[in-house]
Amino acid sequence: MEHFDTGSMVSREVVPGVHGKFVHSPRMTMAWWLIEEGAQLPEHSHEHEQVVNVVEGTLEISSGGKKWTLGPGSVLVIPSGVPHLARGITECRVIDAFCPTREDYK
Repeated sequence: MEHFDTGSMVSREVVPGVHGKFVHSPRMTMAWWLIEEGAQLPEHSHEHEQVVNVVEGTLEISSGGKKWTLGPGSVLVIPSGVPHLARGITECRVIDAFCPTREDYK
């Protein structure tokens, strides 16, 4: 077993205004995000199944002509390979689970 303290981890800005802290296991990645108000993740897709959990603030996710406005307690499951984009409506904190492990976030 490994123990991590996200409070002492240094965040990484993956795109302007989107800051993440990452913990990896052999089969999955957990990401703790701070997304600034107005920050945008451009449309992208990846092999990873993604489970988005909004903890604070409001996050908008769009995919396939649909749009979800997520607030605290909202969870959205994004299947592998599905193109999607996101925008911080307000500053928000989000926890994502990715499976398999996100090698690009190591």
